[in-house]
Amino acid sequence: MPDLLLELFSEEIPARMQRKAAEDLKSLVTHALVERGCVYEGAKAYATPRRLALHIAGLPARQPDQREEKKGPRVGAPDGAIQGFLKSAGLSDLSQATIVNDPKKGDFYVAVVETAGRAVPELLAEIVPAIIRQFPWPKSMRWGKASQHAGALRWVRPLQSVICTFGPETEAVEVIHFDIDGLVSGDTTRGHRFHAPDTIQVRRFDDYVASLERAKVVLDTDRRKDIILHDAKNLAFARGLELVEDEGLLEEVAGLVEWPVVLMGSFDPGFLVIPPEVVRATIRANQKCFVLRDPKSGNLSNHFLLTANIEATDGGKQVIAGNERVVRARLSDARHFWELDQKPLPGFEHVEGTLLDQRLAKLRALNIVFHEKLGTQGQRIDRIVALAAELAPVVGADTAQAKRAAHLCKADLVTEMVGEFPEVQGLMGRRYAEMQGEAPSVAAAIEDHYKPQGPSDRVPHDAVAVAVALADKLDTLVGFWAIDEKPTGSKDPYALRRAALGVVRLVLENKLNLGLTACLSGHFGVIGQARSIAPDAGASGDLLSFFHDRLKVYLRDSGARHDLIDAVLASGQLDDLLMIVRRVEALGSLLDSDDGKNLLAGYKRAANILRAEEKKDGEGAFAGAVDSGLLQLDQEKALASALASVTRQVSEAVKAENFTGAMTALATLRPAVDAFFDGVTVNADEAGLRINRLRLLSQLREATRSVADFGMISG
Repeated sequence: MPDLLLELFSEEIPARMQRKAAEDLKSLVTHALVERGCVYEGAKAYATPRRLALHIAGLPARQPDQREEKKGPRVGAPDGAIQGFLKSAGLSDLSQATIVNDPKKGDFYVAVVETAGRAVPELLAEIVPAIIRQFPWPKSMRWGKASQHAGALRWVRPLQSVICTFGPETEAVEVIHFDIDGLVSGDTTRGHRFHAPDTIQVRRFDDYVASLERAKVVLDTDRRKDIILHDAKNLAFARGLELVEDEGLLEEVAGLVEWPVVLMGSFDPGFLVIPPEVVRATIRANQKCFVLRDPKSGNLSNHFLLTANIEATDGGKQVIAGNERVVRARLSDARHFWELDQKPLPGFEHVEGTLLDQRLAKLRALNIVFHEKLGTQGQRIDRIVALAAELAPVVGADTAQAKRAAHLCKADLVTEMVGEFPEVQGLMGRRYAEMQGEAPSVAAAIEDHYKPQGPSDRVPHDAVAVAVALADKLDTLVGFWAIDEKPTGSKDPYALRRAALGVVRLVLENKLNLGLTACLSGHFGVIGQARSIAPDAGASGDLLSFFHDRLKVYLRDSGARHDLIDAVLASGQLDDLLMIVRRVEALGSLLDSDDGKNLLAGYKRAANILRAEEKKDGEGAFAGAVDSGLLQLDQEKALASALASVTRQVSEAVKAENFTGAMTALATLRPAVDAFFDGVTVNADEAGLRINRLRLLSQLREATRSVADFGMISG
């Protein structure tokens, strides 16, 4: 079966955009083909700094013939309706239609429209140009004379050529021709910018990959990453050193080169007096280089590894020398800032306390605005201090230390080091706190209060750090909810989803019982009073629902069933995230047992009966107490007795936060429920008996709702 080879060759594509762009290309093309009935055997997309490529294997030569039945008007319909039907179906008269009988609607006309499938190259000549014109780049540009016209082609960087070939492995391939603003598709590309700048003619995918290899281009990003990692480890080992691995940097560097060549440079060992995190951040951010460490001591080495995109004739000496000059200059700046930050701050020498206290005084004096409606960073620090003091007893932290850590947590924002290297904020605060003799927990909290900053980031466990991290994130969330700046759709400019997920992880991974309702309501009041804001009356409840949404995401990613999460959340306005998780876990264990599965089946049967009868008698018609005098059969007496006992046990277990015990108690209902449905007619002829039995089923429904809404559980 034929294969498709598509290459879009351009000027350099930013590394951060390459992988997603390749997947977008694959998704857009394959979906367009499948929509037209063209299934395929396999597809894979590739990216280098100068090209996106797509290979689709096992496509048909032609689109399948299409057969569609179009339902028309009833027989005897007005002539206007008949004529409209004939026109839409492409028929000349009614003799070309068939008459189908519907027992309810009578006879009506049906037209069978058959459309011959088109050649796949013809389809691709329509699909590919449309996708190129509408490609979802985060940022794109226009260029050349054509850019002056409305609707001109846009691409991330100037698009220079397009390869589009189609054909089977054993035959000559066909070039699919199309023109986009004067850019004509063909079968030629270019190799490495310096090593092989001439045009290369290609046919099918295997030939294409081999031709690029000869032209010093490694097409597959993951293979370039493997080459860089392997060569880096070998170079480090040869010097008795160890690579400090960095997956994010490796991904970025692989997107900067088409022919990776790893080289080793060095810098003056005197720069190692700078904190190692700063050395690494400087070399990583500015030169995209990897740092090395001594495996014996664990300390950073004064060597680094760079990845060139060229096999230099001098073995890379000039490339190394150029990188060393830049690294030396950047580290010289870093050392200057490091030394400067350890001296008293000019103009603030009178401030009592430490050097960080002086920086905090500067931060307040500068009146740095956090948000126009939420005040300055200094005002925000005051709120974080107050909230951290409230949270400290809840998380088991020393209140004085929590207040001190919250007081200093933003002070490093106005240090010279963080001003030059923003990525080390928090870290430098910890370093300076340690140097000035702050308590270890205080110093750790200054660094860790930003964490976790993503699903894979580390969660702090020191109680002081947890208190300040929660205070920082909760103040952010409550503040933006108070001014109605919530995330909308895919837009989240203040990273509020990340902050909420951070709170979820801090609470769950530290096993904290934190009642969010009181905490949120109190802080809404603090912000409202301080900033003269009147938050919406439902803001606190809305923010709690936002936490529930983030909790759902977290639990689903952890493998929990979405229906169990929804069932637990539907049982009430639960604000203790840890308790919600424990309920979900206990509910899952119950439903994994035979008793739990049968109880769920019995519940659903009861709920269905109640739902049907409530439509007749009205919502809540069976909410009253069961009349024991009307219990005639042993099965209904047994269920009533079991419900009375189990309801009490479940209530006590829930109060004690023993959700496993509550679920165990519910499981004991199974024999009584089974026996009831086997031996009792719920809708008895006698009205009083019917209502009493329906009330019994209503009690069963309410007994389960104290832990979860079983009606939301699938199965």
